[in-house]
Amino acid sequence: MLTRFIVRSFHAAAFLVSFATATTLVKVNGTASHAIPPLLLLQNRAFQKVAPNAAAALYAWSAINGAGIHIISDPSPVSSALPNSLQLTVPRGTSGQVGFGNEGYYGIQVNSEWTYNASFYYKFPAASSFDGQATVTLQSATGEVYASGEVPISGSQTAWKQVAVSLTPRSSPTSTANNFTVTFDGHNAAGQTVDFAMFSLFPPTFKGRANGLRIDVATTLYEMKSSFFRLPGGNNLGQTWATRWQWNATVGPLVDRPGRMGDWGYSNTDGLGLLEYMYLCKDMEMEPIMAVWAGYSLGGGSLSEDELAPYIQIAIDQINFVIGDPATNEHAALRASLGHPDPFHLTYVEIGNEDFFASESYIYRWRDFVGNLTAVFPQLHFIATTYPFNPILNPVPMQYDNHIYSTPDYFVKNAFYYDTYKRDGTSYFQGEYAAISTNAANVFGSDGRLMYPTVQSSVGEAAYMTGFERNADIVFAASYAPLLMNVANYQWASLTASFPSTSLTPALDAQPLQLFSTHRGTEYLPSTLPTYHGTLYWSVTRDTNLHAVFIKVVNYDTAPAPMTFVLPFEVASAGLATVITGPMDASNTPTTPDAVVPMTSAMTFGKTFNYTAPAYSVSALTAYLV
Repeated sequence: MLTRFIVRSFHAAAFLVSFATATTLVKVNGTASHAIPPLLLLQNRAFQKVAPNAAAALYAWSAINGAGIHIISDPSPVSSALPNSLQLTVPRGTSGQVGFGNEGYYGIQVNSEWTYNASFYYKFPAASSFDGQATVTLQSATGEVYASGEVPISGSQTAWKQVAVSLTPRSSPTSTANNFTVTFDGHNAAGQTVDFAMFSLFPPTFKGRANGLRIDVATTLYEMKSSFFRLPGGNNLGQTWATRWQWNATVGPLVDRPGRMGDWGYSNTDGLGLLEYMYLCKDMEMEPIMAVWAGYSLGGGSLSEDELAPYIQIAIDQINFVIGDPATNEHAALRASLGHPDPFHLTYVEIGNEDFFASESYIYRWRDFVGNLTAVFPQLHFIATTYPFNPILNPVPMQYDNHIYSTPDYFVKNAFYYDTYKRDGTSYFQGEYAAISTNAANVFGSDGRLMYPTVQSSVGEAAYMTGFERNADIVFAASYAPLLMNVANYQWASLTASFPSTSLTPALDAQPLQLFSTHRGTEYLPSTLPTYHGTLYWSVTRDTNLHAVFIKVVNYDTAPAPMTFVLPFEVASAGLATVITGPMDASNTPTTPDAVVPMTSAMTFGKTFNYTAPAYSVSALTAYLV
């Protein structure tokens, strides 16, 4: 799950002083203590993981004009990965357009500025004299056609054939209650039976990638200036052994990807596979943090040590697919054959996910995985996923992944969480964190659970984030979780962005994340420490490339907080202040996307200057060095 600033650095001691006055006095040290360097439209499109001949297998699909449609276990499937197909029977005596349609993922956005690429596979189960066309459309739920195209269909085609057509809508309806349809002239096709498989409908994608990302979603993520992407996600590694994420089942042609039942109650097509993840990182200028399945699934149960060998080899193969030499490795050669001969950039590999649930078996699983992976890839850094130093692991992890979901108050009170960690060469990845509830007694219960991030939750998280920068010598990365949510299928309290089929709404917590990322700096400047368990927090960084000083200020209080900053160097009088503030329970939602927006204004600076942080606010002050 994404949107992190990455901070990896060395540690140096600094003397910090706190003051208890009505106006908070912050003295900034001009000597840096440590560096901060950067580091589908169709649903059920391939009938994966559905039971043939069951009505539920047709979800998202519907018959048009009396056509007979059902999902069959095809005796000659389009691929071994996709054993099911949709069989269409056109009744005799039919007239008009007959076929079927797909409603998309909670609707389909139709945009006249886009050209959609549609394709599908078809065959006749027995040779036929039919020779005609299939009409492919984008149309409203009431039948108004916005775009239409035809593909030739031959009854002599008894082996699978892929056909494609481009669709450019004539108008852009406001409603997303639209359908993708495939129909035949009923009179000409009467009595015919045709099998279909692997449908695809794509609008333009981010940077034009085939099988790529939705432009608005990807652009929003790109503009947040995230530094890394954790893939394939945490729980996405698998709830059970049978449904675990398997990298080699997610690469290559879509017809060779079997998909699997996901961990959140719906089928994963794996159309977004390992190669697409790596292109995502490359196109968005992010560093991947890639996980490998390590013998444990969240549903319970660990493999015994004598069962690990084949899965260690699978992990080696996965890494070789990403960074191996095509001249010497078959999996790297597969990557090259798919269009990327050069290795991708990879530094961090995570061994499992949330293995604190199976910490005893992780002792031997960590040892065996890391021992073997290090022998093959000594240049990589391997991240452990148990609680830090509990249990004791060998070899000693140099990186740990921490996860925490709690209340806004918790994150404010734990702004000094990493200050007490030992400086012993171990660094930390805050792999998942979010304020998801206001109910400390039952964070994961429904009472107090947040549907969308609020000003209060976002400001609380920002207070916690100041600790990331202050401890950037040991905290090398942090990522909010989860990243995205389709509002039509709500399952989790908090998110970075939500979207229906038409647009994307960056949630409130995305704003502090972006603010911290774009005001990151290259080195941390020690200053007066905030009050422990207080309500006012700050972090000061300097960017030696931009010749700027960034001061992030977080006020988790109902009253404004006056502050005085004393800098050890001269700065220009003209600078900027970007402020996020609003009522503590305000949220940005698809219906109120701009309830709270960052406001940037001019600000006057000096070697000593005053600033009043608004109630419940996150501020980024930019002063320029002279």
